[in-house]
Amino acid sequence: MQEELLQLAYEYIKQGKVESIRISTRPDCINKEILKRLKKYKVKTIELGVQSANDYILKRSNRGHTFQDVIKASKLIRWNGFKLGHQMMVGLPESTRIDEINTAKALIKLKPKMVRIYPVLVVKNTKLEKEFKEGIYDPLPLAQAVETCKQLIRMFTSKNIDVIRVGLQTTNKITSPDLKGSEVVAGPYHPAFRQLVESAMWYDAIVEKIKKLNVKVKEVEVTVNPIDINSVIGHKKENIIKLKDTYDVDLILKQDENIKQGKSKIEITKTYNDFLEENNKIKQK
Repeated sequence: MQEELLQLAYEYIKQGKVESIRISTRPDCINKEILKRLKKYKVKTIELGVQSANDYILKRSNRGHTFQDVIKASKLIRWNGFKLGHQMMVGLPESTRIDEINTAKALIKLKPKMVRIYPVLVVKNTKLEKEFKEGIYDPLPLAQAVETCKQLIRMFTSKNIDVIRVGLQTTNKITSPDLKGSEVVAGPYHPAFRQLVESAMWYDAIVEKIKKLNVKVKEVEVTVNPIDINSVIGHKKENIIKLKDTYDVDLILKQDENIKQGKSKIEITKTYNDFLEENNKIKQK
């Protein structure tokens, strides 16, 4: 079956319609023979469903493999010239944020080129749904999932590992539990989950700049690449509202295509003293 599927995909490569094939698989499904076959059909990228580096959590989640399988498969993939990708999860049964941070550290040592991070969702007709209904399993609250993913992204990107997805792709069945036809029962689902995470990271960067000054800031100007503008604003203008409510700071946004995506120029354009002086001048007139 595997060879039949590869042959089908390989036809598109021979016709020049696609450049290469990317596959996802379990770490215990990788060996030298399989890698030889994948290379024959021009597979370039192999992503492993790692989920956790903690063997107890892997067993608790019925994964059927150990982290040693991940180590072995990752090394074989890299040694044979493939691009290595990892997929990990946050919020697995009995997993803590420390476990997830340790998983990220363990994956970084294996040198993947890319990573996907998936918060656990409770899906209908699964063992996890049964545990959820029996009160054995509590899914992560959305805010907690965002905070954990934010920390993990920083860890991976600091090592030049590309985080290519955060959160499951929305489909007709993987959508809000409130919608008819959704297979999701509970968990930190959000249609713009990655934007929530990136917005939280931008908010932290702005607040860090504000806190470094010994004056009360009234207005801050942030210049970013147009691609990043929505994340800086935040979902439903969350960052603008939060800065105003928490710090009484007005956020002014500017776009500049010359600024690299993910980078920014943050300037304090008005302090509270400036604000008072302006008001006094207006009163004097």
